[in-house]
Amino acid sequence: MKPTAIIADDEQHLSNFLKDRLAALWPELNVIALAANGPEALRLIDDHVPDIVFLDIRMPGLTGLEVAGRIDVKTRVVFVTAFDQYAVDAFDKQAVDYLLKPVTDDRLQRAIDRLKEKLTAKEVPQDINAILKSLANVLPQAKSNYLRFIRASVGELTKQIPVDEVYYFQAQDKYVSVYTKEGESLIRTPLAELQEQLNPDEFWQIHRSTIVNVNRIAGTKRDIMGHTLVKLKDVKAELPVSRGYAHLFKGM
Repeated sequence: MKPTAIIADDEQHLSNFLKDRLAALWPELNVIALAANGPEALRLIDDHVPDIVFLDIRMPGLTGLEVAGRIDVKTRVVFVTAFDQYAVDAFDKQAVDYLLKPVTDDRLQRAIDRLKEKLTAKEVPQDINAILKSLANVLPQAKSNYLRFIRASVGELTKQIPVDEVYYFQAQDKYVSVYTKEGESLIRTPLAELQEQLNPDEFWQIHRSTIVNVNRIAGTKRDIMGHTLVKLKDVKAELPVSRGYAHLFKGM
Protein backbone atom coordinates (compact mmCIF):
# COMPACT_ATOMS: atom_id res chain seq x y z
CA MET A 1 0.00 0.00 0.00
CA LYS A 2 1.10 3.56 -0.68
CA PRO A 3 2.32 5.52 2.36
CA THR A 4 -0.10 8.22 3.51
CA ALA A 5 0.44 11.75 4.79
CA ILE A 6 -1.38 14.79 6.15
CA ILE A 7 -0.10 18.36 5.83
CA ALA A 8 -1.04 20.91 8.51
CA ASP A 9 -0.36 24.61 7.92
CA ASP A 10 -2.60 27.63 8.46
CA GLU A 11 -1.29 29.22 5.26
CA GLN A 12 -3.11 27.33 2.52
CA HIS A 13 -0.75 28.33 -0.28
CA LEU A 14 2.15 26.81 1.67
CA SER A 15 0.21 23.57 2.21
CA ASN A 16 -0.56 23.42 -1.50
CA PHE A 17 3.07 24.15 -2.38
CA LEU A 18 4.36 21.36 -0.14
CA LYS A 19 1.73 18.96 -1.51
CA ASP A 20 2.81 19.77 -5.08
CA ARG A 21 6.52 19.30 -4.32
CA LEU A 22 5.83 16.00 -2.56
CA ALA A 23 3.85 14.84 -5.60
CA ALA A 24 6.84 15.67 -7.82
CA LEU A 25 9.56 14.18 -5.58
CA TRP A 26 7.63 11.30 -4.02
CA PRO A 27 4.74 10.35 -6.33
CA GLU A 28 4.05 7.16 -4.37
CA LEU A 29 3.07 9.21 -1.31
CA ASN A 30 -0.68 9.73 -0.90
CA VAL A 31 -1.43 13.10 0.73
CA ILE A 32 -4.91 12.36 2.03
CA ALA A 33 -5.80 15.68 3.71
CA LEU A 34 -4.74 19.26 4.43
CA ALA A 35 -5.42 20.89 7.80
CA ALA A 36 -5.66 24.64 8.39
CA ASN A 37 -5.22 24.68 12.19
CA GLY A 38 -4.12 22.57 15.13
CA PRO A 39 -7.50 21.13 16.20
CA GLU A 40 -8.36 20.21 12.62
CA ALA A 41 -4.96 18.54 12.22
CA LEU A 42 -5.52 16.48 15.36
CA ARG A 43 -8.99 15.41 14.20
CA LEU A 44 -7.76 14.37 10.75
CA ILE A 45 -4.80 12.48 12.22
CA ASP A 46 -7.10 10.65 14.65
CA ASP A 47 -9.50 9.78 11.80
CA HIS A 48 -6.93 8.60 9.25
CA VAL A 49 -3.82 7.59 11.30
CA PRO A 50 -1.45 8.54 8.45
CA ASP A 51 2.10 7.22 8.17
CA ILE A 52 3.47 10.77 8.17
CA VAL A 53 2.27 14.22 9.22
CA PHE A 54 3.95 17.47 8.18
CA LEU A 55 3.22 19.92 11.01
CA ASP A 56 3.69 23.67 10.91
CA ILE A 57 5.02 24.76 14.30
CA ARG A 58 2.76 27.80 14.67
CA MET A 59 -0.91 27.16 13.95
CA PRO A 60 -4.17 28.50 15.42
CA GLY A 61 -5.75 26.48 18.19
CA LEU A 62 -2.85 24.12 18.86
CA THR A 63 0.81 24.49 17.90
CA GLY A 64 2.60 21.80 15.93
CA LEU A 65 4.40 20.75 19.12
CA GLU A 66 1.09 20.40 20.97
CA VAL A 67 -0.45 18.35 18.16
CA ALA A 68 2.62 16.10 17.99
CA GLY A 69 2.33 15.40 21.71
CA ARG A 70 -1.24 14.11 21.34
CA ILE A 71 -1.02 11.81 18.33
CA ASP A 72 -0.51 8.08 18.03
CA VAL A 73 3.14 7.01 17.93
CA LYS A 74 2.45 5.13 14.68
CA THR A 75 2.53 8.44 12.81
CA ARG A 76 5.93 9.94 11.96
CA VAL A 77 6.23 13.68 12.50
CA VAL A 78 8.07 16.16 10.27
CA PHE A 79 7.98 19.71 11.64
CA VAL A 80 7.80 22.63 9.22
CA THR A 81 9.23 25.82 10.69
CA ALA A 82 10.05 29.40 9.76
CA PHE A 83 12.22 29.84 12.85
CA ASP A 84 15.78 31.10 12.59
CA GLN A 85 18.95 29.01 12.56
CA TYR A 86 19.28 29.09 16.35
CA ALA A 87 15.97 27.23 16.70
CA VAL A 88 16.80 24.90 13.81
CA ASP A 89 19.96 23.87 15.70
CA ALA A 90 17.66 22.70 18.49
CA PHE A 91 15.88 20.39 16.05
CA ASP A 92 19.19 18.99 14.84
CA LYS A 93 20.36 18.25 18.37
CA GLN A 94 17.12 16.39 19.08
CA ALA A 95 17.40 14.37 15.84
CA VAL A 96 13.89 15.46 14.82
CA ASP A 97 12.87 15.62 11.17
CA TYR A 98 12.10 19.18 10.13
CA LEU A 99 11.78 21.39 7.06
CA LEU A 100 12.78 25.04 7.11
CA LYS A 101 10.54 27.51 5.29
CA PRO A 102 10.77 28.28 2.44
CA VAL A 103 11.04 24.55 1.70
CA THR A 104 13.62 23.72 -0.98
CA ASP A 105 13.63 20.60 -3.14
CA ASP A 106 17.09 19.56 -1.87
CA ARG A 107 16.04 19.71 1.78
CA LEU A 108 12.71 18.04 1.08
CA GLN A 109 14.42 15.24 -0.85
CA ARG A 110 16.72 14.53 2.13
CA ALA A 111 13.70 14.30 4.43
CA ILE A 112 11.93 12.01 1.94
CA ASP A 113 14.96 9.72 1.73
CA ARG A 114 15.07 9.39 5.53
CA LEU A 115 11.35 8.70 5.71
CA LYS A 116 11.55 6.05 3.00
CA GLU A 117 14.37 4.28 4.87
CA LYS A 118 12.38 4.23 8.10
CA LEU A 119 9.19 3.05 6.43
CA THR A 120 11.01 0.32 4.48
CA ALA A 121 12.71 -0.91 7.65
CA LYS A 122 9.32 -0.78 9.44
CA GLU A 123 11.11 1.09 12.18
CA VAL A 124 8.82 1.95 15.08
CA PRO A 125 8.64 5.75 15.53
CA GLN A 126 10.22 6.91 18.76
CA ASP A 127 8.14 8.44 21.53
CA ILE A 128 8.85 12.12 21.01
CA ASN A 129 7.27 13.54 24.18
CA ALA A 130 10.64 14.00 25.89
CA ILE A 131 11.98 15.65 22.74
CA LEU A 132 8.96 17.96 22.59
CA LYS A 133 9.59 19.16 26.14
CA SER A 134 13.19 19.97 25.25
CA LEU A 135 12.16 21.80 22.10
CA ALA A 136 9.50 23.80 23.94
CA ASN A 137 12.20 25.18 26.24
CA VAL A 138 14.38 26.55 23.42
CA LEU A 139 12.01 27.51 20.60
CA PRO A 140 10.65 31.06 20.46
CA GLN A 141 7.35 31.29 22.28
CA ALA A 142 4.31 33.41 21.59
CA LYS A 143 3.30 36.08 24.07
CA SER A 144 1.96 34.62 27.29
CA ASN A 145 0.45 37.80 28.77
CA TYR A 146 -3.06 37.04 27.53
CA LEU A 147 -6.15 36.85 29.71
CA ARG A 148 -6.38 33.69 31.79
CA PHE A 149 -9.53 34.51 33.78
CA ILE A 150 -12.58 36.69 33.27
CA ARG A 151 -14.75 38.18 36.01
CA ALA A 152 -18.33 38.00 34.78
CA SER A 153 -21.74 38.57 36.35
CA VAL A 154 -24.68 36.19 36.60
CA GLY A 155 -27.43 38.21 38.27
CA GLU A 156 -25.97 39.49 41.52
CA LEU A 157 -23.21 36.86 41.54
CA THR A 158 -19.74 37.64 40.16
CA LYS A 159 -17.85 34.61 38.86
CA GLN A 160 -14.21 34.13 37.90
CA ILE A 161 -14.20 32.07 34.70
CA PRO A 162 -11.06 30.45 33.22
CA VAL A 163 -10.74 31.73 29.66
CA ASP A 164 -10.20 28.25 28.24
CA GLU A 165 -13.69 27.26 29.51
CA VAL A 166 -15.34 29.96 27.38
CA TYR A 167 -17.05 28.75 24.19
CA TYR A 168 -17.65 32.19 22.71
CA PHE A 169 -18.15 35.88 23.42
CA GLN A 170 -21.00 37.84 21.86
CA ALA A 171 -21.65 41.58 21.97
CA GLN A 172 -25.13 42.47 23.30
CA ASP A 173 -25.91 46.22 23.40
CA LYS A 174 -23.92 47.64 26.36
CA TYR A 175 -22.65 44.22 27.48
CA VAL A 176 -20.70 41.26 26.14
CA SER A 177 -22.15 37.84 26.88
CA VAL A 178 -19.70 35.12 27.94
CA TYR A 179 -20.94 31.63 27.07
CA THR A 180 -19.62 28.52 28.80
CA LYS A 181 -21.06 25.02 29.14
CA GLU A 182 -22.83 26.22 32.29
CA GLY A 183 -24.60 29.10 30.54
CA GLU A 184 -24.36 32.86 30.00
CA SER A 185 -22.57 35.53 32.03
CA LEU A 186 -22.08 39.24 31.33
CA ILE A 187 -19.10 41.59 31.22
CA ARG A 188 -18.91 45.30 30.38
CA THR A 189 -15.63 45.14 28.44
CA PRO A 190 -16.20 46.13 24.76
CA LEU A 191 -15.61 43.28 22.32
CA ALA A 192 -12.79 45.12 20.50
CA GLU A 193 -10.96 45.73 23.78
CA LEU A 194 -11.52 42.12 24.87
CA GLN A 195 -10.10 40.78 21.59
CA GLU A 196 -6.78 42.56 22.24
CA GLN A 197 -6.45 40.63 25.51
CA LEU A 198 -7.16 37.17 24.07
CA ASN A 199 -4.68 34.78 22.46
CA PRO A 200 -5.36 35.13 18.69
CA ASP A 201 -4.29 31.52 18.14
CA GLU A 202 -7.15 30.33 20.35
CA PHE A 203 -9.84 32.98 19.92
CA TRP A 204 -11.02 33.98 16.46
CA GLN A 205 -13.38 36.80 15.60
CA ILE A 206 -15.91 35.30 13.19
CA HIS A 207 -18.45 38.12 13.12
CA ARG A 208 -18.41 41.79 14.17
CA SER A 209 -20.27 40.71 17.33
CA THR A 210 -18.74 37.26 17.98
CA ILE A 211 -15.40 35.79 19.09
CA VAL A 212 -15.19 31.99 19.33
CA ASN A 213 -12.82 29.65 21.17
CA VAL A 214 -11.19 27.56 18.42
CA ASN A 215 -10.72 24.63 20.79
CA ARG A 216 -14.51 24.44 21.27
CA ILE A 217 -15.32 24.20 17.56
CA ALA A 218 -16.74 20.84 16.43
CA GLY A 219 -17.01 21.78 12.76
CA THR A 220 -18.83 23.97 10.26
CA LYS A 221 -21.84 23.67 7.99
CA ARG A 222 -23.66 25.76 5.41
CA ASP A 223 -27.24 26.96 5.67
CA ILE A 224 -29.66 27.03 2.73
CA MET A 225 -28.38 30.50 1.77
CA GLY A 226 -24.79 29.25 1.60
CA HIS A 227 -23.68 31.05 4.77
CA THR A 228 -21.11 29.34 7.00
CA LEU A 229 -22.18 28.34 10.51
CA VAL A 230 -19.83 27.21 13.28
CA LYS A 231 -20.99 24.19 15.30
CA LEU A 232 -19.67 23.91 18.86
CA LYS A 233 -18.83 20.89 20.95
CA ASP A 234 -21.22 19.85 23.74
CA VAL A 235 -23.64 22.75 23.19
CA LYS A 236 -26.37 23.34 20.62
CA ALA A 237 -25.32 26.84 19.54
CA GLU A 238 -24.55 27.46 15.86
CA LEU A 239 -22.73 30.73 15.21
CA PRO A 240 -22.94 32.62 11.89
CA VAL A 241 -19.65 33.52 10.21
CA SER A 242 -19.45 36.84 8.38
CA ARG A 243 -18.26 36.72 4.78
CA GLY A 244 -15.08 38.59 5.75
CA TYR A 245 -14.09 35.80 8.16
CA ALA A 246 -15.17 32.79 6.08
CA HIS A 247 -11.58 32.23 4.87
CA LEU A 248 -10.65 31.07 8.38
CA PHE A 249 -12.64 27.89 7.82
CA LYS A 250 -11.53 26.91 4.33
CA GLY A 251 -10.78 23.21 4.32
CA MET A 252 -12.80 22.64 7.51
